[in-house]
Amino acid sequence: MATTATKKETSVAEKLDALYQLQLIDSEIDRIRTIRGELPLEVQDLEDELEGISNRIAKTVEEIKDLDTEITDRKNAVKDSELAISKYKEQQEKVRNNREFESLAKEIEYQELEIKLHEKKSKEVKFKITSKKETLEEAKNRLEFRKVDLATKKAELDEIVGETQKDEEKLIADSEAAKAKIEERLIFAYSRLRENAKNGLSVVPVQRDCCGGCFNKIPPQRQLEIETRRKVIVCEHCGRILIPASMTE
Repeated sequence: MATTATKKETSVAEKLDALYQLQLIDSEIDRIRTIRGELPLEVQDLEDELEGISNRIAKTVEEIKDLDTEITDRKNAVKDSELAISKYKEQQEKVRNNREFESLAKEIEYQELEIKLHEKKSKEVKFKITSKKETLEEAKNRLEFRKVDLATKKAELDEIVGETQKDEEKLIADSEAAKAKIEERLIFAYSRLRENAKNGLSVVPVQRDCCGGCFNKIPPQRQLEIETRRKVIVCEHCGRILIPASMTE
């Protein structure tokens, strides 16, 4: 009977060893995927930012073109007003009465006001163009700066993917090998715990008399049972599988 008991204890200890090794392997897989998972998001954010900057640059260029066209139109309007003034002044020399002369004088005055208005508006537009050109230059500089950032992040991502892909494939194979040593019901419990745990930890050591997962206090008697490794014991608070701290040393 003693021999049978010893065999049973060894079997449970092996299962706990296998569970802990499985946890270490899966945690390393999680770490690799986390590193790789953040970089694509950073790359995507940079690509979105570059697209936004490019769109702003294109929009600003179009706005500057429109403002240039407005200045040209106002210059042409000034020329038209100047021609109209010349025509009205010639007509004033040929009028027969004061009423016609005054009517032409009002037309000249109106055209002179139009010229002043166009000149004033042209100055305002030129100021806008200067401001937009400054904004455009800043956007172009930022675009080039962020392009360098994007190239760096893409190179980093490619390097990490190249370096970690083989490691991940090996770790996945190791994970399957570790699972083969553990009975199905424990694997089911382990997997369910990993899915529900934010940090992916299903197997945790007792640390300072507390569960290494939820940090709730573990009674002394239960700690002794965990130390013997005679059966699989779970935390009564979080359900994680508990192992003695000595296994992690």
